[in-house]
Amino acid sequence: MNTMEQATKSNYVLTLTCRDRPGIVAAVATFLADNGCNIVESAQFGDTGTGLFFMRVVFASEAGATLEALRTGFAAVSARFEMTAAINDLAARARIVVMVSRFGHCLNDLIYRWQIDALPIEIAAVVSNHEDFRALTEKNDLPFVHIPVTRATKDAAEAALLDLVARERVDLVVLARYMQVLSNDACRRLEGRVINIHHSFLPSFKGAMPYHQAHARGVKLIGATAHYVTPDLDEGPIIEQDVARVNHAASPADMVAIGRDVEAQVFARAIKYHVEHRVLLNDNRTVVFT
Repeated sequence: MNTMEQATKSNYVLTLTCRDRPGIVAAVATFLADNGCNIVESAQFGDTGTGLFFMRVVFASEAGATLEALRTGFAAVSARFEMTAAINDLAARARIVVMVSRFGHCLNDLIYRWQIDALPIEIAAVVSNHEDFRALTEKNDLPFVHIPVTRATKDAAEAALLDLVARERVDLVVLARYMQVLSNDACRRLEGRVINIHHSFLPSFKGAMPYHQAHARGVKLIGATAHYVTPDLDEGPIIEQDVARVNHAASPADMVAIGRDVEAQVFARAIKYHVEHRVLLNDNRTVVFT
C-alpha cells in the first residue's frame, strides 16, 4: 500500500450543526489534536438569520484511532454544544439505487461516472417502472429491477422499493428522471436519503413539461435543480442548480436537448456533494461546502 492509499484510507469527515456560540471550533480542534488527528480540510458557516453554526472537517487519524473510538469520544463534545454531529469514513462508498423511467440520459451519465471512478458510489441496483433501460443496465453488469407502477399497485410497488433499500443496505436513492411521485409515507421513511433531478430551475415551472412552459414564457435561461425529496412535491431543500442560455430561436425540443446536459451535470454534482458529506440541512435550505 503506497502513501497516498494510506492517507485516503485514514481520512474521516466530521459534520456538525448546532446553535452558534463561542468555543465550537476550538473544542473540535482540541478533540482532534488530543486524539492524534491532523486536520486536512475545514469549512464553517454561521447563519445569522437562524443562529445556527455549520462545520465540515476532514481529518487524518495519524495515531490510528478507529472510527468507533472517534465517534464515542466525540459524543461528549457533541453533548456539550447540543450538536447534531456525525463522523464518517471518506473511503466508504455510498450504496445507491438509481430510479429511472423513460429518459435515460442521467442514468447513462451516472453509470459512466461510476465506471471511471468519478463518483464515490456503488450502484446497488437500477429500478424502473418500465423495461426501457434493462439492456443498458445489464450490459454494464448492474442489477435491473422492474417494479411496475399503476394506481392499483402503487402501494405494493413502494413496499417492494423499501424492501430493496433495506435488503441492499442502500444509503441513497436517486431519481434519475423517475416520473412517479413517491408517497408521503415513503418520503418520510427515506427522509434525507432521496435526491431528485428536476428538469427546471425551481421554484419556477414546476410539474410536467417545464421546458414547454419556459418556451411559452419566452425565457432566456433554462436550468435544472437537484433537491431532496419531501412530501411537498418539488419543494424539498435544493442542493445544486445550473442554467444554460437560450434565445428566441430555441424550440421546445431544442430546450429539452440543452436541458439534458444541464440535468446530468447538476445531478452528478448533487450526488457527489451528498456522498462526500458536504450537504447540511438548514431548515428548508441547505449549506453546501464545495
